[in-house]
Amino acid sequence: MIERRRADSVEELQTPLLENMVVGVPPVFEGLTRQLDKLVEQPLLGPWTEYPAPAFTFARKDVSGTRRPQAIAHRGYKAKFPENTMGAFKGAVEVGAEAIETDIHLSKDGVVVLSHDKDLKRCFGRPEKIIDCKYEFLSQQKTLKEPHESMPRLIDLLVYLAQPGLEDIWVLLDIKLENDAEEVMRLIAATIRGAHPSPTKPWSSRIVLGCWAAKYLPLCSRYLPGFPVSHIGSSVLYASYFFCVPNVSFNMLQAILMTPWGRAFIRKAHLDRRPVFAWTVNDERHMRWDISHGIDGVITDDPELFLDVRKGWHEGMEDGVSLLNWLDVLRINMFALLFGWFFQIKFGVGSRRALVKTRGEAEED
Repeated sequence: MIERRRADSVEELQTPLLENMVVGVPPVFEGLTRQLDKLVEQPLLGPWTEYPAPAFTFARKDVSGTRRPQAIAHRGYKAKFPENTMGAFKGAVEVGAEAIETDIHLSKDGVVVLSHDKDLKRCFGRPEKIIDCKYEFLSQQKTLKEPHESMPRLIDLLVYLAQPGLEDIWVLLDIKLENDAEEVMRLIAATIRGAHPSPTKPWSSRIVLGCWAAKYLPLCSRYLPGFPVSHIGSSVLYASYFFCVPNVSFNMLQAILMTPWGRAFIRKAHLDRRPVFAWTVNDERHMRWDISHGIDGVITDDPELFLDVRKGWHEGMEDGVSLLNWLDVLRINMFALLFGWFFQIKFGVGSRRALVKTRGEAEED
């Protein structure tokens, strides 16, 4: 019986999920599929774990009963405040954002800090890498952008969000690949355990672990069991393999989702009851596109603008995406294809045979 289940699994995975979703896949995707088959990394999707369904991240109904995407503030209210600072996070909450997206790095002394960049150059005007600096030094630096603020820790954000009245605000973490995977997951878990949650909602109902590469999945299970996981990416092909793992949601580059195969990906995700978020959306026309195509969360630098667009949107409204916009979408997709190809070589899910082997072992248990 087990052998039969394995055989069925092999048959399922012989046809790429992307080709099941879209008729007439462009030849370049077929080439990428063949490249993915050649990856020989260890099976990174085991042990076979069912992550919790992140019900709190789905699009929410408005007063008319229509589901609308949630406003997810990209690095906080980045359009108005220095990114990834407490001012940006508080500003996003004050204008009504339902969630905050932020980035994870580690300091030299093992402090989980919130920064998109691995160094201080762009935001703080210094050449040092974050991993080479102790937090005492990092905390003394001020952003170039006014009002000049310091780099916060993850614990600072969690303490703020644990306050009464903020229980419905959730967090989407972007765990950067530059860090040692095992170390960063261990320290994120220790930080979350050290932050007292709201009495009514545990952190597992308010934090989504955003992972670019499949190798983080078993580490999420080991260090933060019971926490939902979202794949962050810009390749529908790479993302499609995460359908093998129950309840993983998707945080995808906006332009990728606007293609025919991107729209098919959204449909498949929703049929499988998985939320889809789009990043980073700052154009009103793209915001309207996300609303009309059922995206669950819009990650934006300007949450106040998105909330205004969402409030004014109605069924049948044209998104207004122009030919020039579509040409830009095409350009971004070409770059994303190249990036995705290199990304798969470095962080590939592994061969289908390894995935089947992992699934078979879990079924035996």
